[in-house]
Amino acid sequence: MELNFNENERLFRGEVRDFLDESLPDEIRNKVLSGRNLDREDMVRWQKILHKQGWIAPTWPKKYGGCEWAPSQQYIFGLECGLAGAPRPVPFGLNMVGPVIYTFGSEEQKQRHLPPILSSDIWWCQGYSEPEAGSDLASLKTSAVRDGDDYVINGTKIWTTMAHWADWMFCLVRTSKEERRQEGISFILMDMKSPGITVDPIITIDGGHHVNQVFFENVRVPAENLIGEEGKGWSYAKFLLANERQVIADIGQKKRMVAKLKALARQTDSFGGKLADDPDFSRRLAELEIEVMALEYTELRYLDIQSAGKEKGFEPSILKIRGTELQQALSELMIEAMGVFALPYAPELLKAGQNEPAIGPEEAAPAVQNYLYGRAATIYGGSNEIQRNILAKMLLVS
Repeated sequence: MELNFNENERLFRGEVRDFLDESLPDEIRNKVLSGRNLDREDMVRWQKILHKQGWIAPTWPKKYGGCEWAPSQQYIFGLECGLAGAPRPVPFGLNMVGPVIYTFGSEEQKQRHLPPILSSDIWWCQGYSEPEAGSDLASLKTSAVRDGDDYVINGTKIWTTMAHWADWMFCLVRTSKEERRQEGISFILMDMKSPGITVDPIITIDGGHHVNQVFFENVRVPAENLIGEEGKGWSYAKFLLANERQVIADIGQKKRMVAKLKALARQTDSFGGKLADDPDFSRRLAELEIEVMALEYTELRYLDIQSAGKEKGFEPSILKIRGTELQQALSELMIEAMGVFALPYAPELLKAGQNEPAIGPEEAAPAVQNYLYGRAATIYGGSNEIQRNILAKMLLVS
């Protein structure tokens, strides 16, 4: 594995940095760096800037409007965006359903859905988990019964992120109960404005509205919205989840958190000195920085595998496990650095238009929100327990 970028890659890195310096709006950058909440308008604004630049879809083939960047370019772009405080584009259209559509969808589906995904004119959500089918996704019960030119869908999905903002959903449904559980699942696209769809908010422990429960009552979806073949949804879902798990590592954001912790430790008083002088805190921060470096090298090894043209194997599961564990560990150390100021959580301070003074350091409220919502990180995208099962099957079972 080559750890040093070549001349072309260094030039590309400079191009990315120049673009971020010139094109990332200050108000969006400041929200990200300070941990304040982004709204849909912020995300659309930034994604349209990326689209105008031609950089909205680094992994997509050029014939579908993507960059078709080499793995090293994808890594450089993601790293620099994370370090600069650029929001990571909403993944549901770009990283999840888009690749499924251009890989398995019909020409009509590609022409209809890919352009508005790229332009951020249509937003998507993911209909996978159900109240009794989360980690054991193969046990899902939401049914799709063929009726003429439509499927009639009944059931419910839960923990559906951004369903309250979404225009469309890509959804796993059960079209047959006769085969093996996985073989009776299909992958279908549905308009969220369809009659019979109800979105109920779920307020998470951080006080935010990120996720929802979605109910389907006799929702009619045109059969032409089925992706690929009926009963092949499990294969398409695994393809999609491999893409999702890879981006969860988010090295740039973790490096930024390490740098923030170092700066905070130099500024924070602690027992007559500074927090940076505390040997226990310094040791733990150094250990986490080493773990972030190890994760970075793991991702670089994975990029080397991709560059050689090999298919995705167990590596996305490793990136998902370690990426989310480190995210939680860094957020926990940030809470400890805040000390007593992490106790009075005031989420209203994170909303636009608030001018109340912060309780303690300005980093306190964002740190608590990041910690609380981050409890979900080891669950979403396939729980870490399931990822370890995947690794065991692929690496230990002959």
